[in-house]
Amino acid sequence: MRDQFVIEGNHKLQGEVTISGNKNAATKMLPACLLTDEPVILTNVPDIVDVRVTFDLLCSLGAEVEELGDHRVRVHAKEIITNKLDRQLCQQTRASIVFAGPMLARTGSLELAPPGGDVIGRRRLDTHVIALRSLGADIRFNGTFIMNADGLHGADILLDEASVTATENALMAATLAKGTTTIRNAASEPHVQNLCHMLNGMGAQINGIGTNCLTVDGVEHLHGGEFRVGADYLEVISFVGAAAVTGGEIRIREADPQHLGMAALVFRKLGVAWEVDGNDIIVPRGQSLVIQRELGNQIPEIKAQPWPAFPSDLMSIALTVATQSAGTVLFHEWMYNSRFFFADKLINMGARIFLCDPHRAVVHGPTVLRAVPNISSPDIRAGMSLLLAALCARGTTVIRNIGQIDRGYERVEDKLRSLGAHIRREPVERASAEAAG
Repeated sequence: MRDQFVIEGNHKLQGEVTISGNKNAATKMLPACLLTDEPVILTNVPDIVDVRVTFDLLCSLGAEVEELGDHRVRVHAKEIITNKLDRQLCQQTRASIVFAGPMLARTGSLELAPPGGDVIGRRRLDTHVIALRSLGADIRFNGTFIMNADGLHGADILLDEASVTATENALMAATLAKGTTTIRNAASEPHVQNLCHMLNGMGAQINGIGTNCLTVDGVEHLHGGEFRVGADYLEVISFVGAAAVTGGEIRIREADPQHLGMAALVFRKLGVAWEVDGNDIIVPRGQSLVIQRELGNQIPEIKAQPWPAFPSDLMSIALTVATQSAGTVLFHEWMYNSRFFFADKLINMGARIFLCDPHRAVVHGPTVLRAVPNISSPDIRAGMSLLLAALCARGTTVIRNIGQIDRGYERVEDKLRSLGAHIRREPVERASAEAAG
């Protein structure tokens, strides 16, 4: 049954919220459990749709997945019974592609349908193919990826783009390959680092963690262990945005602030700042919400770039915050040509946004947003951005297709309600029936 969110806006958020585990880390650390025939326990695993699809993919290969409670999961891939991933499951998540590296390393073969995920523009897979072929894999594509490897070997790999998932695939494959692998132009996001530390904890030998050049000395086998999924920095900044646009004050617990440096610089441009208290951050009320001009009184530009620069996944959140900040700012999203295609929904709510082309948008604020009776969430981050807009809008907004939001945010309505938001989840069918009555 499909659900929707009903949000009565214009209520300040206040209180404390604890951040869930990083979706992009959990959905890679789970496939990494295939690299050993020993049990692996992961803690702080978020209870979200994409993670549950990953559970199903693991089980379809023969792995045992046991939920231990309190966000702890035990995975035991003692035997792998098939080399074919379920097509429908693959099409439900982008993370299905990262089963390639561990499966080639463990079994030497895999049949994989093209992955699904957010519809934010073309998301090429060529980098994965190039990296895995460099390690000795034979890869053919005829609507399905047919991958085989008669033993993987080390290689010097230069990725043609700093792809997160291609870096992770190459890393996992290289851990059991013979010899030394060097991955240049590697991605270095917190979730990539999280995976690297997990693999090293299992006996891998990875050096250069956190840089764009990783060196992997292959080992004969990996063992089990217990590892923690780090905080989801995308959820952290989503709640920062929610506090800012509603004029509230919140403490965000378990935020891992060591990964928020660039986000802090960018949000300062929008007149939003926070304080660090141990592993928590505090977003105080009374934010200036004034866009900072650049030297020469120039309009500032916020541009998505590879980590440690400002990530593409936060562009939607920042754009919504900018609608409540005084001044003009240019957003430049060069990576995905559909990332800003939710801007028309904000415009319908009263935002002043000029979409220059698929990659650039100019926002002029602040604008008093008005509620709309029916908008749809196009992808995870845009959906959360629309939720932020609804929280500060005047009136009641209904957001449909919230399954997209559920893919990346755990119990977001419960967390927001605990902060004073007026939000409820209800089935679309029930809501339609009540409207008709």
